[in-house]
Amino acid sequence: MAYDFDLFVIGAGSGGVRAARFAAGFGAKVAVAESRYLGGTCVNVGCVPKKLMVYAAHVADELEQAAGFGWTLEEGHFDWGTLIANKNREIERLNGIYRNLLVNSGVTLLQGHARITGANEVEVEGQRYSAANILIATGGWPQVPDIPGKELAITSNEAFYLKQLPRRVLVVGGGYIAVEFAGIFQGLGADTTLLYRGDLFLRGFDGSVRTHLKEELEKRGLNLQFNADIQRIDKLEDGSLKATLKDGRELVADCVFYATGRRPMLDNLGLENTGVELDERGYIRVDEQYQTTAPSILAIGDVIGRVQLTPVALAEGMAVARRLFKPEQYRPVDYRNIPTAVFSQPPIGTVGLTEEQALEAGHKVQIFESRFRAMKLSLTDIQEKTLMKLVVDAETDKVLGCHMVGPDAGEIVQGLGIALKAGATKQQFDETIGVHPTAAEEFVTMRSVTR
Repeated sequence: MAYDFDLFVIGAGSGGVRAARFAAGFGAKVAVAESRYLGGTCVNVGCVPKKLMVYAAHVADELEQAAGFGWTLEEGHFDWGTLIANKNREIERLNGIYRNLLVNSGVTLLQGHARITGANEVEVEGQRYSAANILIATGGWPQVPDIPGKELAITSNEAFYLKQLPRRVLVVGGGYIAVEFAGIFQGLGADTTLLYRGDLFLRGFDGSVRTHLKEELEKRGLNLQFNADIQRIDKLEDGSLKATLKDGRELVADCVFYATGRRPMLDNLGLENTGVELDERGYIRVDEQYQTTAPSILAIGDVIGRVQLTPVALAEGMAVARRLFKPEQYRPVDYRNIPTAVFSQPPIGTVGLTEEQALEAGHKVQIFESRFRAMKLSLTDIQEKTLMKLVVDAETDKVLGCHMVGPDAGEIVQGLGIALKAGATKQQFDETIGVHPTAAEEFVTMRSVTR
C-alpha cells in the first residue's frame, strides 16, 4: 500500500524534531504535527527559559561578591517585566530555528492537533493522512493534586509568563523542578518557602548531595518545610492565597507553585483507535526499540516514562530514525551513566551511581569526599561550601559515580561523564594532572578515603 508519509511524527519537541529531521535526511517522506509550540517543553516552558531565569537569579550573588574584589556598585534594581520580555524574544527566536530545521530538512510541518484514527492513519484539523509509521512524541504535562482550590495554583507552564514577580511564594514539591524554581524566586527577591511532604528533597540523588544542598539553601535563607503538605488553598479578600496544611498550619502567599510531577500528554490522541497499551504508571508501553504494542506505532521521550531528559529524547529520536531508515547506523541508546544537572543555587552535577545505589548493587565501595570554600569566595564573607564526591568500587578501582554541589557543577560533570562512559579507574583520576587553580581539579586530587 502507498502511504502519504513514511513517518508521521506527533509532537515537535526535542525528540520528535530530531527523529523527523534525520529520517528526512535518510530519504524518508516525513510529516510533523504540533498543536502548541515548536521545540516542546524544553524550549518553551522548560530547560531553556528556566536556565535563563537561573542566570538572572544568580546575578544577585555576583553583585554581593563584587565588593570583595574592589567594586563599588550602586544599589541594583531588578525588573521582572524586562526579564520576561527578553526571555520571550529568545524563545521566539528558537521557535523560528526549529521551524527552519524542519522545513529545510524537507519535513512537512502541520500546525494543529493530531489524533490517531487507525493503525496507519492520523487526522489533523479535519484532514486525514496515512503513514507507514507513526511516532508519538507528545511529551509531558505538569500535574497538580486534586485538592480544593487547585485552580488557584500555578505550575511551571504559567510561571514563565507571570505578569510580575510575586512577593511571597510557596513552592510545593521535592523534585528538581521544585528546587530550581525555589532558587529562582528567592534569588530574584521573593520571600520563598519550599514545602515537601517527605523527609528530604531530591529522592534518588546521592545522600551527601541532598544533605549538603539542604544546608546551603538554609544558609541562603530559603524556608524549607519538610513533612509538610497542603490540604486546601483559599483566596483571601486582598487577593493573596491561604494554604492550609494537613497539620493544621496556615501559610499566606501571593503565589502557590506546584512541581509535584508530570504526566504523559496523551489527551485526545486517539489511542483507543489503536492497539497501543499503557503501563501500570500510565505511560506508553514500548520495547527496547521504542515499538509500542501496535506494530506501526512507536513512542519516545517523556510519554514512555524512562529518563525524562531532553538529551535522552534526542538520542531516542535518533535511534528511531536510524532503525527505520538507516539500519546500518543503528545503535541502541545506553541509559547508563547519563550526566545530570540540577540548576539549584548552588547547582548540582552528577553522573553514575549514588553511594546508596552502589551499595544496593552489591559493590564494596570506597568514598572520597571533599567540602571546601571556593577560591572565588575567599575575598568575601560568604561561607558557601562546595561538595565533591567520588564513589569507587574497592575491588576493581573503577569510578562508579561522581557528584558535585557547587558553582559550574553541570559544566564540570559533563566531562566526567565521558570518563565514566570510558570506564575510568580512580588511579586514572589520580594520574590526571589538574587544571590549577580551579574547583574541578579537586576531582583528581582527592587521595584519602573518607569511608
